Parts: sequence; C-alpha cells; structure tokens
Amino acid sequence: MTQDLTALAADLFPDEVVTNAPVQVFDLPGGSGRFALITLDNGFDHTKPNTFGPGGLVRLGAALDQVEAAAANGEIVGVGVTGKPFIFAVGADLKGVEVVRNREQALAIARAGHDTFKRLSALPVPSFAFVNGAAMGGGVEVALACTYRTISSGVPALAFPECFLGLVPGWGGCTLLPKLIGPDAAVTVIIENALSQNRMLKGPKAYELGIADAMFEPVDFLEQSIAWAEQVIAGETAVERKTYSAEDYAAAVARGRQVADSKVHGAAPAPYRALDIIERMATGSDDEGFALEDAALADLIMTDELRAGLYAFNLNQKRAKKPFGAPDKALARPVTKVGVVGAGLMASQFALLFVQRLQVPVVMTDIDQARVDKGVGYVHEQIGLLQLKGRLDQDQANRLKALVSGSLTKDAFADADLVIEAVFEEMSVKQQVFAEVEAVVREDCVLATNTSSLSVTEMASKLRHPERVVGFHFFNPVAVLPLLEIVRAEQTDDASLATAFAVGKTLRKSCVLVKDAPAFVVNRLLTRFLGEVTAAVDEGTPIEVADRALEPLGLPMSPFVLLELVGPAVALHVAETLHAAFPDRYAVSPNLAKLVEAGKKAIYRWDTGVPVIDPEVLELFQPGDAPSSEEQVRDRALAAMAQEIDLMLTEGVVGEAQDIDLCMLLGAGWPFHLGGITPYLDRTGVSEKVAGHRFLAPGVASLPE
Repeated sequence: MTQDLTALAADLFPDEVVTNAPVQVFDLPGGSGRFALITLDNGFDHTKPNTFGPGGLVRLGAALDQVEAAAANGEIVGVGVTGKPFIFAVGADLKGVEVVRNREQALAIARAGHDTFKRLSALPVPSFAFVNGAAMGGGVEVALACTYRTISSGVPALAFPECFLGLVPGWGGCTLLPKLIGPDAAVTVIIENALSQNRMLKGPKAYELGIADAMFEPVDFLEQSIAWAEQVIAGETAVERKTYSAEDYAAAVARGRQVADSKVHGAAPAPYRALDIIERMATGSDDEGFALEDAALADLIMTDELRAGLYAFNLNQKRAKKPFGAPDKALARPVTKVGVVGAGLMASQFALLFVQRLQVPVVMTDIDQARVDKGVGYVHEQIGLLQLKGRLDQDQANRLKALVSGSLTKDAFADADLVIEAVFEEMSVKQQVFAEVEAVVREDCVLATNTSSLSVTEMASKLRHPERVVGFHFFNPVAVLPLLEIVRAEQTDDASLATAFAVGKTLRKSCVLVKDAPAFVVNRLLTRFLGEVTAAVDEGTPIEVADRALEPLGLPMSPFVLLELVGPAVALHVAETLHAAFPDRYAVSPNLAKLVEAGKKAIYRWDTGVPVIDPEVLELFQPGDAPSSEEQVRDRALAAMAQEIDLMLTEGVVGEAQDIDLCMLLGAGWPFHLGGITPYLDRTGVSEKVAGHRFLAPGVASLPE
C-alpha cells in the first residue's frame, strides 16, 4: 500500500504539505507501563492545519508500523494520537481531489484512508484520540478509529463538512459515528449540521453527544488525557457503549431524508448517499460500511457537484481573503472613530458590528432624541445579550457600551474617520445627508453609503470631496451574512477604497470590489431572477407552480419566500431602480406593486407553520391567461441570469465570474453544490445557449475534459 500511496502522492499531490506523525514512548505516570504517543504535525503553526494527503497517510502508516511492533512485543500498553497546538486534524487534503481524473484514482484515495485508519482499531492494545484542537472530516475519523477519545473543552470546531462540499464522511464517519452516538445524533452531525452552512460543534457539545468519552480543560489537556487513559488501561475507569435498534436507524434516516429534501431538494447527491450508508449500518459490519464509503467517495469525487463544491470552498477560503482588484492595503488610513447616520434597525446593527469588531467610539445620530435613544438602547441590549450568552464578560460589556453614544447633531462626527449613512433609500435624502456630514468632518474622513441600488457616483457628485465616498453594501441580517460589496464610484480614490477594505476585513466580512452599477451584484441578479418568476405569475402561472420551479437547484429558499425575507417594498424599489436603468430587461410587476400598496409583507401565511398562500393576496393579484409550466419558468429564470451575468462581466461590474459566484454564495446563501451560479449554468448548457460561451473554463468548477 505504501508504494501505491507514494505513486498517488507524486501524481496528484506534488505540492502536498505532509503531516508528520512522530512517535514518543514514555512511562505512564501511575506506573502502568509504557505508552506511545503519535503527534500529528505538518511543521507549520495553526494557520496551516494538519491534513491527510497520500504523503500524510504514509507517515501515519509508518508510525503505526512502529507502535504495532512495540505492542506485539509487549513494550507498550496503549497508543495515543494528538495534534499540534490548537489543531488535531482537519481531514483530507482536498487540493489533489480537484485534479483526480478517473474513478480508479478516486477509489484509491478512499481505500487509502480506510486502510490506514482502521489499523488504530486493530491494535492489540487500546488506542486513544486526544482531540486537542480543531477536528474536521478525516480528523474526526482518525479519532473514531481509536478505542477511546478525550476532547478539550476549548476545541472551537468539530464537524463533518463533507455533505456541505459534495462528499460523504468516507473514511469511517458514516459507518462508525452512528454506532457510537446513535443514528439520530449522527444524522444531525453528518447531514443537518453540514447542510446548515456547515455548522460546527464546540468541544463541550461534542462531549455531550458522546463523540468523546472524557473532556478536560485546555491548560493541562494532554496531561489529564494521559492520566485518564492510564485509568482505563488499569481497569479503574470503564466506558460503556450503547446499542441502537433497527427502529432507531429507520427513524433517524427518515428524519435525515426530510432534512436533506428541505435543504437541497434532491439537487445534490451527497447527503442521500451518506444516509444510505447510515441506514445499512443498522445491521452491517464495519467492513461493509467501509466498502460502501469507498464506493460513495469514488462516485462523488467524479461528479460536477463535488467539483463545484470544491470551487466554492476555494473561493470562500482564498479569493474572499484576497479580494480581486483591492488597492494596496498600505494606503488604508486608521479608523479610530465611526459615525452612523440614522438610528433605525439597520443603522443599529451597523453600530453594534462596528463597536464589537473595531472597538472604537461609535456615535449615532437621528432626527429626534427618541430615535437616538432607541438606537443606542438596541446596541446596549444586544451587548447585554452577548454577555448573558457568555461571549462577553462584565468588563468587556461595560467597555463596549461606553463606546456607543448618540447625538442629535452631526457635529459629533467632527473627529470621525469613517461615517456610514443608513437613511431612507432616496437619492435626494442621501445627498443632503452627505452634504451635512461633509460640512463637519475632516477632509480625509471616508463617507460610506449602504445603498442597495442607487448610484454612489451621483450620491457623491455634489460634494467638495467626492473622492472619499465609497459604497459599503451589507446584507441583512448584518451580523450573519458575510458578504460586503465595496463599491468604487467614478471618483473614489485608492486611499478611501483601501480604508474601506481594511475596515471590512476587521469587521470579519468577505469583501468584493464592484463597479458603481445599478444594484451592484447580488441585488441585480436576484431582482432579475425574481422578476422573471413574478412575470410568469403576472402572465397567468399559478403562484405555487412558479414558486416550485427552481426546486431542482436546491436553493436555500423559494423565490416568494425570498421575497418575504427581502420585503416586497424593498424588492419593488430595487426593481424600479433597475427598470429605469435597463427597461428592456427589468419590468415592474403590477401585482408586486399592488402587494406593496396593500401593505402586505408576504405572499404566504404561516399560521400553521406550513406556508399557505394568503387569500387576500390571491384577491389582489390579477393574473393573465398565459400560464407556464415549472420547466418553462425555470428555463426562463436561468436564461435571464445567464444573460445578466454575461452583461455584468462585459460591463466590468466585477473583475471575473468568480466574484459573481462569491457574491451569490456569501450574500444570497446559494449552495456550494451550485458553486454560486456560473458552474451550474455552464454544466447545464445554459451559458453557451444564451451567451455563446462558458463562464468558466472546463475543469475549473467541473470535471476535467
């Protein structure tokens, strides 16, 4: 096997950062015998976590050769596996997976992990995983292969992200986790958490679920873990394992299928393959499960959905951290005070985010004291809630509250380095606000607008210093969605833009540089998409038919549920803005206008928890007599998006198609199996049909040709 792995490493993983596995043998402190400790360490700090490529598996295999021989000779009484500081292991090295060319190579990768990890459970002495830091995917599977596990209470993240990416936990996860913690909890970890934007477990929760048998504090975690292992070896501590019935498995898998259907609507194969394996483990052996995992990995690695998922993962991990087209960060000016114009809900969310992340004074203004007090009160209340949740201590909470203040006059912005407006989405209002702010701030103060669709260039046109105005478009809820569209107006200078990017990074947002074009990226695409679906209803398509049309994409929500989230009034405003700019492609739906005029906030009512079309909406709407089928609505919406993306790239709204995909992933929550949107349009042939070309080269987010 070692020769096969070495060949695989040379072929697919030439640049692998190999995780070493040195072995230390020492006397246990209680005198029970000698113990072998394998430490996973790739030689870098925690910013480059341990992963398993073929080379790493070879090194772990060599360590296991050493401990197997020692155990067979009676030289050791136990074996432990731990990680370097802050990191246990985060799974397979995915870089090589992207270039796998055939199923045979994929199957070799799958079998290599199993062949290595299962040696831990076959040792003649007990094996222990001491999970000291972050553990994901194959890292968790190393731990599952051991006889026992301890975990640090400080572990920030433990997860199986595979189904999120388009894979299954294929080195033992689907087989072993249900048997350890029960099939229902395993479905939560493998399926539900992964499909909920890759939700992570912290150390205490992993221990509570039974993934670990003992938990210790970080300060002396390894010492305590070794002492606990000695107690187990000496028979002083026993660990009991539960068993689970076929009925338990059937109920858990049924729930898992409901979760998968609600998240991806059958559009991504990975979660269903994982559930098939879990279901078989009701009666199947470990070896049967491993064989099923091998087959699933080999099949899924050779799908476009997996390649799109890896493309999306790389956008999120790499491109988002080095924004395309951003100016030299050395040009950024320090921001030591922030002003917020407005004290409504959005403005209050801004103030909370700025004070949390920048930890500088933040002052809010509004037109009367009651509004100012309400805005400041909201921020103080949210800080108090963070304290109650244990995310802040008393001193931290008091310090943050003291940094937030309110004022009725914009004179309070005189020493601010950045002022952001969050007022009514009307050009004349925003121009007046910026004129008032410019009259009191320094010449180098950056002025930012959170407009969702208006021209930043026009907004700045009447100022003495238009070069310091930038678009700073957040997505709601501000604290949750990671995207920040940073808009460069015609006269924005590099220093102001660099400052905006530096602030965005400190706010822990993923920033994308966009041109000052109507509605920028996400709103422009979503409005075109939603406009086509709404137009189909206007023409006579039943609401429920139009709303189901995009289910095969596995989007996080249907178009009319999205409309409710955005708000019909906001959607109408953006549609009107885009209609003014592009009247041939963006219409203003008369039925949407009626909805807003009637004060309706949604198409559906949720009285029973299940969406039902509001009868009053049906009375308001006046449909035509030319209905479309679901397929026709879907084709129409996808063609419109392809056309709009092609135009946006031609106009230079963003630098590359990758930026459009990043925006859709992080600002609209579109799933990884779509890769954003352009990989899906490419693989379904919509791009070539509409635009005459692919948006991405073959192999970038799809199988290589």
